[in-house]
Amino acid sequence: MSSDFKLDIFSQHDSEEPGLGTTITSKMFLDEKANSVQTIREQGKLSINNFATNAERRTLNDRFLKANKATIGDNVSLLDEEERHHLHGSAKKSGPLISGAAYCISSCSMIMLNKIVLSGYNFDAGISLMFYQNFIATLVVVLLSLSGRISVEKLSWRLIRAWIPVNVIFIGMLVSGMYSLKYINVAMVTILKNMTNILTAIGELYLFRKRQSPKVWTAMFMMIISAVSGGITDLSFDAVGYTWQIINCVLTASYSLTLRRVMDEAKNATKSGSLNEVSMVLLNNSLSLPFAIILIFLFGEWDYVIHADVVKLPIFWVVATASGLLGLSISFTSMWFLHQTSPTTYSLVGSLNKIPISIAGILVFKVPLSVSNLFSILFGLFAGVLFARAKMS
Repeated sequence: MSSDFKLDIFSQHDSEEPGLGTTITSKMFLDEKANSVQTIREQGKLSINNFATNAERRTLNDRFLKANKATIGDNVSLLDEEERHHLHGSAKKSGPLISGAAYCISSCSMIMLNKIVLSGYNFDAGISLMFYQNFIATLVVVLLSLSGRISVEKLSWRLIRAWIPVNVIFIGMLVSGMYSLKYINVAMVTILKNMTNILTAIGELYLFRKRQSPKVWTAMFMMIISAVSGGITDLSFDAVGYTWQIINCVLTASYSLTLRRVMDEAKNATKSGSLNEVSMVLLNNSLSLPFAIILIFLFGEWDYVIHADVVKLPIFWVVATASGLLGLSISFTSMWFLHQTSPTTYSLVGSLNKIPISIAGILVFKVPLSVSNLFSILFGLFAGVLFARAKMS
């Protein structure tokens, strides 16, 4: 009975307090819920921490990429700068070579065509030929300027006044060269032009205090010997032609020495403060036209040109026009080359150019030569080569 009592009490105990189980169950549920919330909070904190960590990583990655881009950009800029310096250095080195080659080709072709016009067609009006050549050159430059292909400096009285001294020398150089080429064969003209190098070197010594090496003076002394011996042994010697050639040497040296000084003065007379080669060509050729007209009437060439039979030949005008275009070319290339180098270098390259000119002149015009005269010509060409090597060293 006691046991039944005990069982009954236990049963009653369980049945009389039914709320106690519900309370315990609810408490357990709340604890679990609290634990879940705590877990979610902890996970949220972890997620936020992870998010912050990812954001920091992205920021670091962006900074790294920006730094890499900046570094790459700097490297590319350095490469571009090095490439520009390399290209500038190459252009600076190749500039004298290209301009010198262009000057030599133009000069050689110009001399041959002038010899054909003056001697081949027996045209006895060198000033008129010079006027026509300069007129063609001026016309071409003006047309190119009007079409927008080239840009030239606007002419002003101040610029013209600054340029007139070198233009007068330019005209004298062209006229004397025309008459000397009419009376002397091409080979001797080229050898006698070596005297220009000597006069230019002396002028540089006194005007610019530029001294030459003993090798240069030795080569120039050899040039004098070749010029004198060539004149003595020349079978077609003509005193008038040699006189014109001596005048041409003096004027050519004066032109190369004066041009660089006038170029600086002319730049100050322009609005832009600069003067390109094309503008100089236009100045030289256009300003020479009124002077040439005056000389044509003074020397009586007007009547000769009107009554000459050669001017009625179409081929004559073709050759004369071609020589005018070459005159434009040699004007441009000589100024371009002189701007790239110095007056002495300008003269020495001209002396080296005499080698193909002399050979072509002898072969084309069938110049009568003696052994001694041929030796003098070869000796003069050899002296020109020594002069060039001495200048380069």
